[in-house]
Amino acid sequence: MITFDSLMLQAFVSEEKNFIQGARINKIQQPTRREIIFTLRNNGKSRQLYINIYPQFYHICFMSDENYKKRQIQNPLKPPMFCMLLRKYLNNSRIARIEQPQNERILELYFETYNELGDKIYLCLAIELMGKHSNVILYNTDTNIILGCAHNVGADKSQVREVYGQIPYTYPPIAKVNNFLNERYAFLFSFQNNLYPQGEVNSIIDNYYALQIEKNIFKSLKSRYQTEINTHLNKVTKSLKEMEYQVLKNNEGDKYRLWGDLIMANLYNLHDYSSEVEVFNYENNCKTKIKLKKEKTLKENANIFYKKYNKSKTANTKLEELIEFQKQQKQYFEQILYSLKISKNIYDLKEIEQEIPSSLSINNESKKHSNICEKIMYIELADQTRIYIGKNNKQNDYIVSKLADEDDLWFHTKDCAGSHVLLKTQKLSDELILRCAKLAKENSQGADSSKIGVIYTRRKYLRKPPKANLGYVTYRNEKEIVID
Repeated sequence: MITFDSLMLQAFVSEEKNFIQGARINKIQQPTRREIIFTLRNNGKSRQLYINIYPQFYHICFMSDENYKKRQIQNPLKPPMFCMLLRKYLNNSRIARIEQPQNERILELYFETYNELGDKIYLCLAIELMGKHSNVILYNTDTNIILGCAHNVGADKSQVREVYGQIPYTYPPIAKVNNFLNERYAFLFSFQNNLYPQGEVNSIIDNYYALQIEKNIFKSLKSRYQTEINTHLNKVTKSLKEMEYQVLKNNEGDKYRLWGDLIMANLYNLHDYSSEVEVFNYENNCKTKIKLKKEKTLKENANIFYKKYNKSKTANTKLEELIEFQKQQKQYFEQILYSLKISKNIYDLKEIEQEIPSSLSINNESKKHSNICEKIMYIELADQTRIYIGKNNKQNDYIVSKLADEDDLWFHTKDCAGSHVLLKTQKLSDELILRCAKLAKENSQGADSSKIGVIYTRRKYLRKPPKANLGYVTYRNEKEIVID
C-alpha cells in the first residue's frame, strides 16, 4: 500500500491551495474518532475536506460525491468532544491561510475567529499525517496553547512528545528527509498520468484511499459476519446432535410397551406383589425377566410401563418437531455462510446483513427490495430464454416470490447450500435442463464435488412456510439429476 508522505501532501496543497485559502467552514462532522470532515465553501462551490488519521490509511483529500455516498457517512448520535470543540471555535469561520512546514507531513490551516467574549483570536488546526502518530490538533497561535486534539498523547504513551489540552504546542521531532523525488512520488505521477488528466492529484488520493478503505471495511465485516454465523451454526449443530441422541434414548420406551404387554398377557399365570417375573417374549422368541415394584399389583406395574412408554413417545414427537426446526436453521446458516463466501464487495454484504443475528449493520436501507432486481445475475439466451442465479437468500427469495411464474423451472443442489436457479423459457429442452442443473452445482458449496444431486421442479410446486427463514422453500413433484 502506498503511504501518504510529505511530497504527496505538497502536491495536494499546490493543487488545492486556491480553494482552501479563503474558504468558509459550513459544517463539521466526526463520524469516527479518527475521521473528520469539513464542508468548505468557496467561490460558490461546496466540497468535503476529508481527514483520515487511522494508522494504515492516514491522508487528506476532498471526497468526490461518489466516494462520499459509497462511504455512507453516518454521524454518531452524540458528537465526540473534539467535534464539539471544533464546532465551537471553527464553525462558519474562514481559513485565512494554509501552510505546510518544509518537508513535513503536516498541514496547517490558520483561522481568524472570535472567542466567547467577542475578541478576535487566531487559531491553527495542525493536521499531522504521520502513521500511528497521526493527529489533528487545534491550538491558539497567540499563546501557542493547545485547545484540544483528536486523541490525547500522555507521558504513558510517548516519552518524546505529549499532546493534550492546555499545554504548549510543539512540532514533532524532525525526521531525516530525502530531498529528491522518491519512489512514492514517482508512483504518484505515474498513477496520475495513467488514470487521470494531469493535475488531478486530489482525485488520485481520493480514489486510491477510498478503494483501500472499502477493501478493509469489506474484509473486516465479512470476517465478523462469518465468525458470528459460524458461532450460531456450531450451537445449532451441537443442539441437533443432543436432540438426536435423546430421540435414540427415548426409543428405549418401546421395551416398556413390550413389558406391559407381556405382563398383561400373563396376568393369570403370575402372582401379584412380586419383585420379578419371568415371561416368554414372543417378539424375541425367548424368556425375559422383568423387575417389578413389589408393593404394586401386576396390572399396576403394567400401567407404570405403559406410562413410561407414552411419556417417551410424547417426548419424541416434540423432539422431532424441534429437530426439523433445527435442521432448517442449520441449512439457513450454511446458506448464509455460502453467500458470505462468494460475496465480492460491500454491496453484496449489504444484501446479507439483515440475516446476521446481531445488530451489525452497514445501512438499514438494505432491508428493502429496492433495485435488487438489477443486481441479480442472469444469462440471456435465444428464444426468450433467461436463467436467473441468486447469490444470497435475499436474491433467492426475490427470484422465487417476484420473478418466477408458475411454470418456470426452479433448480437447487440437494442437501447442499447454494444458489436458487430459475429457468424462464418458451422452449424447454433436455439441454436447457442440464445446463441449469450444472449452473446450480457450480454456484453451490458442492461445486468441487465429483458428483452432486440437483433437484428441480415447477415454481407452482414450491411453498414458503409461514415465518420461514428468508429464501427457504419446501417443494414437491421434484426430479433429480446427478451432475459429475
